[in-house]
Amino acid sequence: MAGARDSGRRPGGRGRAASGHAAGGVGGSRQVTVRVKTARGRTASSQRWLERQLNDPYVAESKRLGYRSRAAFKLLQLDERFKILHTGLRVVDLGAAPGGWTQIAVTRVGAPGRGQVVGLDILPVEPIAGATLIEADFMAEDAPARLKAALGGPVDVVLSDMAASTTGHGPTDHLRIVGLCDAAFEFAMEVLAPGGTFVAKVFQGGSEAALLARMKRAFRTVRHAKPPASRAESAETYVVATGFRGEPETG
Repeated sequence: MAGARDSGRRPGGRGRAASGHAAGGVGGSRQVTVRVKTARGRTASSQRWLERQLNDPYVAESKRLGYRSRAAFKLLQLDERFKILHTGLRVVDLGAAPGGWTQIAVTRVGAPGRGQVVGLDILPVEPIAGATLIEADFMAEDAPARLKAALGGPVDVVLSDMAASTTGHGPTDHLRIVGLCDAAFEFAMEVLAPGGTFVAKVFQGGSEAALLARMKRAFRTVRHAKPPASRAESAETYVVATGFRGEPETG
């Protein structure tokens, strides 16, 4: 499913940032571990998922702050480290649903007229004040043109938290996420203004080496980061490419 973000919701099925809240921090009192009783019709995997959600402090904090999902904290933490977003920027959020990253982007770039945020996802996203939302599969032929029309010009930041539907076969799933990242990178190459930033979810593995080599030619700095809000057991990490200068001509 091209364009779906880690929403913190059960597979198959991301308010406004609080002023003064530490970027990505989760504080408060110690959380009591919740155990879920076995229920008829509930599989072992769904029970483990439910227990993980109930005991995840980022899930609880996202609800308290009005974020659409716990994934909002990933962008907050990446922004805290790399200073990706600030007032007046034009931002594209690929894989926007349910809207957590879009929410953070809107609060960071400023009110309409000072910055711009356009989000796209294959799933519907409830309206977010200050953002333009497009429901479309990013891998569809007309999706990039629709995004460019909504943007009306070059952008400063391309964000991609897109994830493909998993098969359970590691190498296949890795190739799918790399394919989405590669498509997002190609789009970023077309729309980024000089000095722009590209942030994308990747899974560590050998097959993204060629893509990373292209990024290093097109950006001044390319770094990997795994924000604290990214679950320890997840193979996901993020590539943060800054200082867009365009890919050198080959041949």
